[in-house]
Amino acid sequence: MKKQSVLVLSGPNLNMLGRREPEIYGEDTLESIHGEIRALANKLELDVTCSQHNSEGELIDWFEKAADEFGGVLINAGAYSHYSYALRDAIVAAGVPCIEIHMSNVYGREGFRQKSVIAPVCHGCITGFGKQSYLLALRAIAHIVKDK
Repeated sequence: MKKQSVLVLSGPNLNMLGRREPEIYGEDTLESIHGEIRALANKLELDVTCSQHNSEGELIDWFEKAADEFGGVLINAGAYSHYSYALRDAIVAAGVPCIEIHMSNVYGREGFRQKSVIAPVCHGCITGFGKQSYLLALRAIAHIVKDK
């Protein structure tokens, strides 16, 4: 059975996990989270590519690649979730299933974090479970890409 490929994108400031507001985001680094994602992907028979970018343009570039190279995308767009219409357009243009991720419960935080402009073009959103948000999303996208 051929493995499906999934792209895991993390946006601005997520490279600071482990140091950045550990009371909100936990003490795990993004690198350690990527390791757990890769281990779970192996169990789920998925190929996974993990990438982090502080630049909106680089995230958009990855969505352009996703159209040809990946069966699905997980994205923790960070603050871009709340205002990047360019990222929203890139998700639509890629035409692959996408799940939005947030480690914190955005609905229990500042008002500006409670609206996502990318959520309406994603298959779903997993929010508030710390690093488990990534792993839950990977399990969800596995079902989506394997049913394609």
